[in-house]
Amino acid sequence: MRHLPNILTIGRLLLLPFLVIMMMVGTSWAAWTALALYTISCITDWLDGFIARRLNLESSFGTFLDPIADKIFVLTVLLTLVANTTLQGLWLTPVILILAREFLISGLREFLGPKNIQVPVSKLGKWKTTIQMIALGFLVVGDFGNVVLPHTVVIGEIGLLAATLLTIITGWNYLKVGIRHV
Repeated sequence: MRHLPNILTIGRLLLLPFLVIMMMVGTSWAAWTALALYTISCITDWLDGFIARRLNLESSFGTFLDPIADKIFVLTVLLTLVANTTLQGLWLTPVILILAREFLISGLREFLGPKNIQVPVSKLGKWKTTIQMIALGFLVVGDFGNVVLPHTVVIGEIGLLAATLLTIITGWNYLKVGIRHV
């Protein structure tokens, strides 16, 4: 737990309540602060894995915690975007699909884990995560981002649709692998 990658993962989780608060305030300074916190969290997500692999600091605790922290982080941001009405109406569909896929894949991994069957992250899964992170960044800053880039929310919504499509594809691919072992 004392390794830098684990500290970064825990730090990302500790930033989450502050991110949620800033996302709910509804002012320009809070939206930009939320984006800064979100960006720091995304960087630490990438950095913890990079450091763990590069410096051979992978640990059982980190292997357990990092994917859970990622899911808690993404799902909390999505639910906060619903709560602050950035995403509403038909835009709840991508949120529901992403939530369902995350629970399904987590359950699948938990089921297959005791059988020593791993479901590795695919290259397409990494693309899904990258597109999702970028899209959520646009949505976190919301309409307050229009002063820098017009149509910020629309860009975020389009990115969310792309991430949702990849979510469905990768979810199906993981499910096919899992079903072979069930």
